[in-house]
Amino acid sequence: MSLTGWTCRDDCKYECMWLTVGLYVQEGYRVPQFHGKWPFSRFLFFQEPASAFASFLNGLANFVMLTRYKASVPPSSPMYHTCIAFAWKMDYFCASTVILHSIYLCCVRTLGLKRPAFANAFGGFLILFLACHVSYLTLVRFDYGYNMAANVAIGLLNLFWWLGWCVRNQQRLPYVRKCVVVVLLLQGLALLELLDFPPLFWTFDAHAIWHISTIPVNVLFYSFLRDDSLYLLKANSDILKID
Repeated sequence: MSLTGWTCRDDCKYECMWLTVGLYVQEGYRVPQFHGKWPFSRFLFFQEPASAFASFLNGLANFVMLTRYKASVPPSSPMYHTCIAFAWKMDYFCASTVILHSIYLCCVRTLGLKRPAFANAFGGFLILFLACHVSYLTLVRFDYGYNMAANVAIGLLNLFWWLGWCVRNQQRLPYVRKCVVVVLLLQGLALLELLDFPPLFWTFDAHAIWHISTIPVNVLFYSFLRDDSLYLLKANSDILKID
């Protein structure tokens, strides 16, 4: 355990926490949070085993679908490089990064293919916003409430932008229904992050359940990106033939 960063003090705090939990349960009191976190039953050296395992599965699904995307979509597709960049994420600020990149992806798909200068400028603005957001949380104050509010706001922008484009194109491009399902599911599942309850079996809290639930959503979104990239490739090819 020491190889993974656990110290004697950390282990002592963990064991004392469970002694305290036992006393609360024995006396019929509601179990409190410790240092802002619910008590989790440790597995090996993982303090939150369900979240850790779900994160691993999410990463694995992301890798497998990225590999399939690269195998089925040629680099000449207009959205290829933007979609590949979407697969690379940072960890704790992953939620903010992914949502902002999804907004950028939507901007490129809806406006940027015809107005690349606008898409580049908007992308620069999003990078600046992310840098300010991360800097504030890491250097000034880690405000959980602000972080949640910011993610909800950009999540709603992402939702309505993608939905607006999908509604306008659903008759012409039937596969956009996959995108509709993805953005609605992601917005609905995001509500799990707003819930706060003691972990089931001292293992599964709202965050872990959210991680697990997003695995099939990842797969479906990559399926949409692949279909859309192949459509754009064919559309460009048809234009070149006409020219």
